[in-house]
Amino acid sequence: MSVGRVGASLSALVGLLGSVGGGLALARTSTRGRAITWARRNGAVTALATGPVALVVGGTVAATADGGLGTGNGLGGAYFAMLLGLIAITLGWLARSRSHRTR
Repeated sequence: MSVGRVGASLSALVGLLGSVGGGLALARTSTRGRAITWARRNGAVTALATGPVALVVGGTVAATADGGLGTGNGLGGAYFAMLLGLIAITLGWLARSRSHRTR
């Protein structure tokens, strides 16, 4: 595993965490579990905090990767992390804007 692959994989996991948190914050669930309640309260903040991290780390890995896709430098993972970071930012922004409208 190269440093690029590890960095891209970790940033993709961070972006996935933010995307799931933002999605749960937007979801209107009928269940009342602790994790769901926490995610509805803090999911937007989590998405807005982790989205830019995934975007920046993925962009750094993509900018410093030698070679193209399939060379083992983490370029595909970096692109995926950047996409997940953008999704997390969008979902977090939507969840925050909806929570401000309902108050």
